[in-house]
This record gives sequence, C-alpha cells and structure tokens, in this order.
Amino acid sequence: MNHPKMRYTYVGIDSHKDTHTAVFIDCFFEKLGEISFANRPSAYPEFLVEAENLKQDDTELLFGLEDASSFGRTLAVFLTDNGQEAKHINSLLVARERRNQSITEKTDTIDAECVARVLLQRFKELPDADPQNKYWILRTLVVQRDQIVRNKTRAKINLHTLLTQHYPNYRKFFGLIDSQGSLAFFMRYPSPSTLEGTTLDELTEFLWEASDGRVGAGKPPEVRAQEILDSLENTTVPFQEIRDDAVCSAIRQIEFYFEEIERIELTMAEYLDSLGCTLTSMAGIDVVSASQILSCIGDVKRFPSAAKLARYAGIAPVTYASGQKDLQFANKRGKRELNSLFFALAVRLTSPVGTSNKVLNLFIYEYFHRKQAEGKTKRQALKCVERRLVNIIWTMLTNNEEYVNPPVTDKPEDKE
Repeated sequence: MNHPKMRYTYVGIDSHKDTHTAVFIDCFFEKLGEISFANRPSAYPEFLVEAENLKQDDTELLFGLEDASSFGRTLAVFLTDNGQEAKHINSLLVARERRNQSITEKTDTIDAECVARVLLQRFKELPDADPQNKYWILRTLVVQRDQIVRNKTRAKINLHTLLTQHYPNYRKFFGLIDSQGSLAFFMRYPSPSTLEGTTLDELTEFLWEASDGRVGAGKPPEVRAQEILDSLENTTVPFQEIRDDAVCSAIRQIEFYFEEIERIELTMAEYLDSLGCTLTSMAGIDVVSASQILSCIGDVKRFPSAAKLARYAGIAPVTYASGQKDLQFANKRGKRELNSLFFALAVRLTSPVGTSNKVLNLFIYEYFHRKQAEGKTKRQALKCVERRLVNIIWTMLTNNEEYVNPPVTDKPEDKE
C-alpha cells in the first residue's frame, strides 16, 4: 500500500505583483520542474495545463501558496473554482525552511521550492487556501476605514498646528477641534483678523446655527461668543491670506474624511445585514467593531470549538510543562489585532459608561469583579473576561444567535 504522501505532486508558488513562480517536487523532495507565469487571470488556464504535464503519473496536483490573500488571491480563487486542492503556507514556515537548508540566497525559485517542501512535510495540518470572498470584502471595508481614520487624525494634527498660531487659546471655547461648531467657526474665521467688524450678536447667531444649538458646553451661545471676542490677540503675519487658506484646506480635508467614514460605515452596516451577522445585538459592539471582529475571524467554521478561536486570538494561555512543573503564561502570539479587539470589548463592558456610571452588561461586570475578589490582578481578570467573550461570540456566530442583553443598570455602590 502506497504512503499517502505518494499520492501528490507538490507545487510551491511564490506570488508577486507581476509574476508567479511555481516549483514542482515529488514525495522524495526531488525537483520536477519550474514554471513562471503572469499574475493575471488570462494566464492561469495555460499554467494549469502546463502543471498537468509536469506532474508525475498517477498523482494529483497539490498547490501551496505563501500568499493567498493579496497578490496570490486571484490565483487561489481560480484554483479553488477549478477543483484544485490548495493550501496556505505561512511565510514564517517558508523562512524557517530556507534557514534549515542553510540557503543564504533568496530568489523566487528558492522561495517557491521552500513552499513546496513545507507543503510536502505538513500538508495534513496546513489550512486550505480558502479565499473566503465575503469576508475578504468585509476586510477591505475595515482596512479602508482604518486608513481614512488615520488620515483624518493627521489632518486634525495639521489643523491644530495651524490654529495654535492664530488662536493660541482656542481650546478654552472649543473643546473638540473637529466638532461641528468648531469646524464651521474656523472655516469662516480662520484667523482673528477675519473677525474684525463682527458684532457680538452676529457671532452669537452664527455659533448657534453652526452647532445646532449645542455650542458652549453648557454656557449660552452669547457667553461663548463674548469669551471668543475677549480672547482675541493680534496674530497677523505677512501673507496671512495664505495661512488662512491653509486652515480652510485642512478643514475641508477633515470634512471629507468624516463623509467618507460615514459612507463606509453605512456600507458596513448593510453588508453585515446581508451576512446575517448577529454581533451587533450585543451591547458594546457597534457596526465598526463587529466588522473588525468578523473580518479577523472569517468563517467561524474554521474553529471547531471556542477554545480553538481563543488560541487563534492569543487569549488562551500557553503551557510550559517539564517534570513536576506545570506553568502557564500569557500567549504573546496569535492574531494580535483580534486580541486587541477582545481586550477593548472587555474594557468597554467592565467600565461604567458616561457621567451617569451606567453598566452595559451587569453579568460581565460582576464576573470581572468576582475574579478580582478571587485574588487575580486587574489584567488577569480582564483576560478571564476576554476568554468568556470568546465563548459568547463563537456561540453567536456558530449558531447565528442574537445576544440577550441584561438591563443597563447603575454601577453597584460597592464596586470601585
């Protein structure tokens, strides 16, 4: 009876933006051939024909892709759609194989052969190169929103730098630089010189209309307007019009980013509904955080149990056992982005909300303090909460169930 590894011809593929390189080996690590082909869908059928000619008789092709989510994604989709078996090879395994072979050079051919060798050694434990189109689309939205948020933050920093030269104490009357009222004010009055001739009544009316009546942080708009006029200093410099235009340009950028973020979040909400995602039924998880969590997890069927998901997220502890010693340490590996999302959710659910000190989830809140009463540190208690949240979210996604939230309550007086 033949060994199961003799069933395949192993194809390692090193993916790049313009071209892919494929190296073929047999079950004895002997190189059978190499193919380079363009990274475009029209070239894939011809590659598959050439691959059939290179494989050994009475064997099947087994493909391994180091990159199945970026440059190699369209190839992974093509192979899957054409009934080919394809595996995803972690780049760290490829680098380790290259070191084990004492290879000092790095070429596409060498990388592809290392991919094939890892594929041969570990094909039973390697994950399928599943493109997961619907989760890839969601991931695209998440990444795009994150990029826009970063750009908006940079634009806010730029606006702050400009305004500190014009209004050194602007924070006294505008707590948030990107609030509706503050952006409208600085767009109309980018520097104190543009306020010349403006009366108290005119500024009061403008502030009221620009902020929909929310200006002043509890103070009447006329009081806030008077504070602005009283705090003005002469900050005019040569070519002041150019600096004023720079302020207005920064504000237009921020407003554009606000519009883009709102548009993407609406798309996220619609897409989550089309997926039937129930994560937003849990208090503390909005559309954005649900999209982030789901895009990191992907198809929950990949994880047979909540424990597997916890290990993937780096929440399950790592055991170091030797002889009579059996120690557990925090897992520094796993998907760190997903780990951070569970940590943020745990903090959100164990911290009272707002000035009213409301508790979103009394069950989680009491569980957190119960763990602290048992002698755990705050960080260890939060880790326990994260682990419980993994169980809850895994169950919600697996069974397509909504979460039943406990009533929002005031913070218990004995909990500090």
